[in-house]
Amino acid sequence: MPAIPVIATDFHKSVELINLTVTVYMVFQGVSPVFWGTLADYVGRRPIFLSCILVLIAACIGLALVPTSDYWLLMVLRCVQAAGSASTVALGAGVIGDIATPAERGSFFGLFSVGPLFGPTFGPVIGGVLTQTLGWRWIFWFLAIAAALCFVVLLALFPETLRQLVGDGSVLPSRLYRPLVPFVGHGRQGVTIERPPRVPLVNPLRILTYPDILVLLLFNATQYAVFYAITATISTIFESTYSYLSETEIGLCFLASGFGTITGAFVIGKIMDRDYRGIKEKLVRERGIAMGTCEGDFPIEKARLRTTPIQLSICVACCAGYGWSLQQKVNIAVPLVIISWSETYCRPRNNLVRCAFGAACVSVIDLILNGVGAGWTYTILALISLSTSPMIWLIVWLGPRSRAKRRTRNS
Repeated sequence: MPAIPVIATDFHKSVELINLTVTVYMVFQGVSPVFWGTLADYVGRRPIFLSCILVLIAACIGLALVPTSDYWLLMVLRCVQAAGSASTVALGAGVIGDIATPAERGSFFGLFSVGPLFGPTFGPVIGGVLTQTLGWRWIFWFLAIAAALCFVVLLALFPETLRQLVGDGSVLPSRLYRPLVPFVGHGRQGVTIERPPRVPLVNPLRILTYPDILVLLLFNATQYAVFYAITATISTIFESTYSYLSETEIGLCFLASGFGTITGAFVIGKIMDRDYRGIKEKLVRERGIAMGTCEGDFPIEKARLRTTPIQLSICVACCAGYGWSLQQKVNIAVPLVIISWSETYCRPRNNLVRCAFGAACVSVIDLILNGVGAGWTYTILALISLSTSPMIWLIVWLGPRSRAKRRTRNS
């Protein structure tokens, strides 16, 4: 992102056209996990992880070598890069589903999210330094080398976790699924138990026919679009508002965003687990029986979304405040602090619907900024975000009923 103005100059294209490379990246960031994730649920986590990283390495090498006369190739390779890199987040979520109980998943997801969020935090800093010192192509050489190191670590240490292949970890899979160095779970390998049944391939898009999940996806998609409307324009809007900033200094501005998202991933995960335990304990006291999410009448939506209205209110206020602080050209510390606060509570997630909304927003955000200015742009986005608040209570009301209907239909 810090290199967008420089890349626009080298390719002799407008910033809006170079921003389209962010748009197509986000589209494939949403589409590719649908297919990779489905394969991972059938083939296994380990081979799909390794395949994704290989695709990423190849795309990064291509981007490092792309001629500045071939804008179309830049777009294509960004799509391939997204198909390789973004899917690993969905695969990681699948691993957590394999190894964590429902009561633990909030904290597990929070801790897991810290890893992917280190990229958006420190990547722009590294990208800014590389662009200013060695040129923007070294961003992709750096990524190719880093991805290759990840591939080596996964190949050496990462075990298969798909329960249909390894059960609770005590089923010894074939050699392809075993790490070169059995560092994790090595004491349990070789134990023979009955292999769990394989799950057939299913259509991953069928979840869009579930009313409760569709409403939840639309709510999150709107917040995700606002999130990207802020982060995708940091390089261009800070360059024009604070013209004294270098590429490296613009990259440092992304640290505010990263600090907020990393803090939010950890803190909100803990809050979600606390709410889950509190509601579960209350039901146990009232009904005298232990309950889990596998039982249809456990209010999982209420447990997970209890503090969401507070988080949304903070995001809305910060979004509008961010726009007007840039409009008035106040001290640079003000918008950076607002970014950090807003993204502590508006954490990004990857899926088809959210990435589609985010991509649409990124494709037009510069046009809106040029038309009405930063203040009104982010005020409008804040109001759009606020307008989704009734969906929170709709999900809480709709969720148990929709789940009960699905259980009845499946049984």
